[in-house]
Amino acid sequence: MSRKLHLNAFLMSTGHHEASWRLPESDPLAHLSVDHYVHLARTAERGHFDSIFFADSPVLQGEPGRRPAGKLEPTILLTAIAARTSKIGLIATASTSYNDPYNLARRFASVDWVSGGRVGWNIVTTAGADAARNFGLDDTPDHAERYEKAAEFVDVATKLWDSWDDDAFIGDKRLGIHSDPDKVHPTDHVGRFFRIAGPLNVPRSPQAYPVLVQAGSSEDGKNFAARYAEAVFTAQQTLDDGTAFYSDLKDRTRRLGRDPENIKILPGIVPVIGDTEAHARELDEELTRLILPEFQRRNLAERFNLPAEELDLDSPLPADLPTEDEIQGAKSRFTLIVNLARREQLTVRQLIARLGGGRGHRTFAGTAEQVADTIEEWFNAGAADGFNVMPAVLPSGLERFVDEVVPILTQRGLFRGEYETSTLREHYGLPRPGSRYSADAAATIAL
Repeated sequence: MSRKLHLNAFLMSTGHHEASWRLPESDPLAHLSVDHYVHLARTAERGHFDSIFFADSPVLQGEPGRRPAGKLEPTILLTAIAARTSKIGLIATASTSYNDPYNLARRFASVDWVSGGRVGWNIVTTAGADAARNFGLDDTPDHAERYEKAAEFVDVATKLWDSWDDDAFIGDKRLGIHSDPDKVHPTDHVGRFFRIAGPLNVPRSPQAYPVLVQAGSSEDGKNFAARYAEAVFTAQQTLDDGTAFYSDLKDRTRRLGRDPENIKILPGIVPVIGDTEAHARELDEELTRLILPEFQRRNLAERFNLPAEELDLDSPLPADLPTEDEIQGAKSRFTLIVNLARREQLTVRQLIARLGGGRGHRTFAGTAEQVADTIEEWFNAGAADGFNVMPAVLPSGLERFVDEVVPILTQRGLFRGEYETSTLREHYGLPRPGSRYSADAAATIAL
């Protein structure tokens, strides 16, 4: 087979399951340990994963009593990991709502240099008054305006990454010329949200730009992804939903004049792997028993813009929930959760159990062979270019996936047996962006 899977490991403290930190094997302070994350990165690298990924938010999310709270700033963490790995791609989330394009472009360009061309940026907008108040604001703009700002943010960031030509460095000691000043360009960006003179104070990095990743699946999110994203992390519960999303996003990308092969779609999967199917279900049920439903009930109520007392744990969701249009943050995840509850006729308690593993991502309990089967089915059905692997428990869940699932995928010809490339762009089969200041780009603009 010429087409190969892409695998990203989404790393979160002790694992993606709500109660993973309560297991005897788990370190409740793992989320603050660089060594913990280096071990996970090396495990993923041993399995020849394309990349690892850290989510982030400019606000303390959820209740500190519920699970490990707070996290290390991800670009700093990636820099530490870069020094102790050699091939694995390194992706971090950064918000366009609460960052400045110049500083963020500089940080990612720096990590790309430090890592030898292995960095990616997961682009998010951030909703909610709790985040806004951390930055002297009362609330965030509405959904559409946040995406408008995100578009300008990415446009100016790419201008900054283009501000040094690849061949700007001369290094002529005899003449005393370090770099060609004619190949370092001012940015001179003036837009609705940003005014930035430039140029960037970091030369063009090994990948030129970080790989641009996006995770929103609302209409605004899909339009944004079609325009900018090179990899998309998405949550899809059923194969039909996965194929529909995949086809829709590839079509949107094509209509914007981009090659749809240059956008890789990776649904999330939360595997719980056992020696037998029954053993896997026992492990899953043990985690479910450790969930404290009252915490999750409050979390659900906040997502639905409802008082917690309106969610009866042993009743279905209320019939009169808000519509997606009335939700300002995580619109697509709101709809996915409601559809899951309605489709499977779940009580609130049962819904909490289903969400405990992956917050709406597809959970799967089975043997390594069964996990490989479901990955292959989605890949061959046109629902995925790869998967965002979200182990329920870390590190054991990732270790088991690497030791048991990856060899099956490799034996079936679906996944690489070793690294053949060095940069994250090369791992994903993505082109290195040309500069807007190159001779070819200038000729195209002149036409």
